[in-house]
Amino acid sequence: MNLTNNFWYYKSAIPERICDDIVKYGRQLQDQMAVTGNMGDKKLNKKEIKDLKKKRNSDVVWIEDRWVYREIQPYVKDANTSAGWNFQWDHSEPCQFTKYTKGQFYDWHCDGWDKPYQTGEGNPLNGKIRKLSVTVTLSNPKDYKGGELEFDFRNTDPEKKRNIHKCIEILPKGSLVVFPGFVWHRVCPVKSGERNSLVIWNVGWPFK
Repeated sequence: MNLTNNFWYYKSAIPERICDDIVKYGRQLQDQMAVTGNMGDKKLNKKEIKDLKKKRNSDVVWIEDRWVYREIQPYVKDANTSAGWNFQWDHSEPCQFTKYTKGQFYDWHCDGWDKPYQTGEGNPLNGKIRKLSVTVTLSNPKDYKGGELEFDFRNTDPEKKRNIHKCIEILPKGSLVVFPGFVWHRVCPVKSGERNSLVIWNVGWPFK
């Protein structure tokens, strides 16, 4: 699928006080080691954890409070139209509050999978796929170094070489970046300080 826009972003869109509220709330909840999508909820052995840390190393908290969605979903809807994607989507997964400290990162990956969720009848995710991702910058760029968000458009433009990627500038606190779930991206290692972000995956019926 060739796109005119591979991502769409808004600078300083979410008020700082809301960002601070999300961070405060996220830190009150029990965090857990972040895993990749193919691992599910299974308990990992030492080798699996070691292998995981080579691909992803961060701590996450899950948030499903409506007030958080109310702040962010309008921007996902606007980006979907403004960027010219016009994807059908109708549900948002739980919000992932992520903490990256020194040395932590998330290597190249896509958020979407080739097969729809199989969660059983009655579950709003059942039969759907991740279509639009949004990540919100909750930290002041002065509070950390590294942690850049980078994109690789290897699967959206066949003319581009596999390793050519575009680095998003370090965006101010409260900024959002929205992008299709099939776009490759990564979070570079944090060199110092702590980078906090919020990610939400928005799902809909498979593309036809």
